[in-house]
Amino acid sequence: MNKLGWLLGTGLGSGLAPFAPATVASFITLAVYYAVPISGDSPALFLAVGLGFPLGIWATGTLVRPTLLDPPQAVWDEVIGMLATCLLLPKTIPWLLAAFVCFRVLDIVKPFPINRLERLPGGVGIMADDLLAGLVGAAALNLVRLFFFN
Repeated sequence: MNKLGWLLGTGLGSGLAPFAPATVASFITLAVYYAVPISGDSPALFLAVGLGFPLGIWATGTLVRPTLLDPPQAVWDEVIGMLATCLLLPKTIPWLLAAFVCFRVLDIVKPFPINRLERLPGGVGIMADDLLAGLVGAAALNLVRLFFFN
């Protein structure tokens, strides 16, 4: 089971990138999402985020060590956060690039209350801040789209 947790927790190995593994995992997630035939309002995308979150708590939790509470190779949180940012957005390159930038900024800066969630223990803390960053990003981008592009 730990091998499966490692594989999922590292985003199928994307977390092993030698430089900026979270950014690499976010970009790969976006590229895969762009390639699959589901849209931002698809129940499949909501299901992927909804099921991927608790699965990620377990998977990233398998990577935690007493001296490494948020291992850099644990990037499943970026996968779920990036997908959450795409919820309800048009699946076009400009909107997906906006989602990528928005999510990465929120994930790096971690404004309140996102920063509070990373203090939670184990996989919950690893996953929760990125899910909230993704949901905040989705809300912000969808508000921009609603007010300025409709």
